[in-house]
Amino acid sequence: MGSQEVLGQAARLASSGLLLQVLFRLITFVLNAFILRFLSKEIVGVVNVRLTLLYSTTIFLAREAFRRACLSGGTQRDWTQTLNLLWLTVPLGIFWSLCLGWVWLQLLEVPDPNVVPYYGTGVLLFGLSAVVELLGEPFWVLAQAHMFVKLKVLAESMSVILRSVLTALLVLWLPHWGLYIFSLAQLLYTAVLVLCYMLYLIKLLRSPESSKQLTLPISKVTQLLPSISRRKAFVNWNEARLTWSFFKQSFLKQILTEGE
Repeated sequence: MGSQEVLGQAARLASSGLLLQVLFRLITFVLNAFILRFLSKEIVGVVNVRLTLLYSTTIFLAREAFRRACLSGGTQRDWTQTLNLLWLTVPLGIFWSLCLGWVWLQLLEVPDPNVVPYYGTGVLLFGLSAVVELLGEPFWVLAQAHMFVKLKVLAESMSVILRSVLTALLVLWLPHWGLYIFSLAQLLYTAVLVLCYMLYLIKLLRSPESSKQLTLPISKVTQLLPSISRRKAFVNWNEARLTWSFFKQSFLKQILTEGE
């Protein structure tokens, strides 16, 4: 891929990301206005503040450092080691979701169950949705490194739209479900997002050999999974050290920006 093509792809990626953010904010605004006609502002507030913060903090702490480290060295690398490193985001996400879930349930004030029912289940399912999203991290980084712009737009648009549709339908049909509505919609969002990346890359790897060699540095679906080799280390230790350095910065940033 030539330098001009890389710059063009990067520009398209940046512009599509900006447009998606505008679209998602518009959808969220319209959806919140609709939801407030059927559900109490206390329930919507808990979702938009408490549960969303739990989800975003888990995701941020589990993957931000890995993304920065694994996207900083270009595409010329041992992708087996890089993918192995990225799979570590899943157990790390489980750890953070359990720790933060305990904080949300035991240390923070729990809303009145008569006003905001199913809060504990909401915490559990939002934490689970973060772990589900981390299952797609190796696929996301691989696609991002090779600038699959259309895939990013398709995956994020489809997942947001389906989440919004499910939320609206459940609010209309089952408003008494309360936090169950948003928890199930969030799980659908993360599942669709992960499946889009997984299915696209699996389909690409099963395409004719010539097209695979032009796009991906791996040739088999099994190479997307963690693998242990006797001939080399499980991960690239330079990437691992860089990840640890970025993690310390990310952790401090999260404490300073969201700690209150």
